[in-house]
Amino acid sequence: MSDILRDDTCEHPARLPVGSAGERSGGWFGCLALIVTEGSLFGYLIFSYLYLASQSGTTWPPEGLPKLGLGLVNTAILLSSSVFVWLCERCVRRRRLHWAVVSMSVALVLGVTFAGIQLKEWHNHPYGLTAHLYGSLYFTITGFHLAHVAVGLVGLALLLLWTALGFFDEKRCVALTIGGLYWHFVDLVWLFIFATLYLSPYLLRGRA
Repeated sequence: MSDILRDDTCEHPARLPVGSAGERSGGWFGCLALIVTEGSLFGYLIFSYLYLASQSGTTWPPEGLPKLGLGLVNTAILLSSSVFVWLCERCVRRRRLHWAVVSMSVALVLGVTFAGIQLKEWHNHPYGLTAHLYGSLYFTITGFHLAHVAVGLVGLALLLLWTALGFFDEKRCVALTIGGLYWHFVDLVWLFIFATLYLSPYLLRGRA
């Protein structure tokens, strides 16, 4: 009996489980629930920032209007990474494994670059988390987002490994879909953060 099982295992090696049967897997709905929950938390943080900024009687931000150059570059980098994550899944569905690996590798590099630039921006600010109200909000919002980016990078690295090992094909790529959904969420949240932290001070200064 054990020999039969061993032979069957050799002929049909165990494959990585990447989702349940049906049009939408349980993991997809779980990721969607996570996005709704985390999106609400980001919404609360952004609302708090805008409300307190509108009520502040001092210069906001304390160091003057934010510099848009580096923020715009970082935004373009993160959005580009999202395109390459989407492209990876498309390549897998078309059985172009080489280009799928290349696409996910580029997305991973772009994500790491985004995180590095964000850390550089942190270093460039002359204040810390507890210096004043603006600093507290700035580092909380961007730090919370950077934590989500870090989780996403781990996910992208695993998806890259599994793609390179050939675990996915046109019928079995739900993990790529779920990972891409999370990463697109991280990118979308950054657009709101960029509009809040980088663009809104110009509007608030114009109304003052």
